[in-house]
Amino acid sequence: MTETRTPAPSGAGKPAESKSGNRLLRFYRQVVAELRKVVWPTRKQLSTYFMVVLTFVVFVIAIVSVLDLVFGWAMFKIFG
Repeated sequence: MTETRTPAPSGAGKPAESKSGNRLLRFYRQVVAELRKVVWPTRKQLSTYFMVVLTFVVFVIAIVSVLDLVFGWAMFKIFG
């Protein structure tokens, strides 16, 4: 099988430090630009979302706990 090689990128003669530094700076700038586009929730929305998530988590914990008790009780009845 023959491998084909692509030509070297245009910045091929530059030191590695400046390339990675430019990449990091560009990445940082892109992150800041994306964060400026975000529509942040208001305090009221945030508290509402928090209560919804907390309620859901407590509900799931209750379901898992009941199932654990039922399966534990059944195992003791079968094997105990």
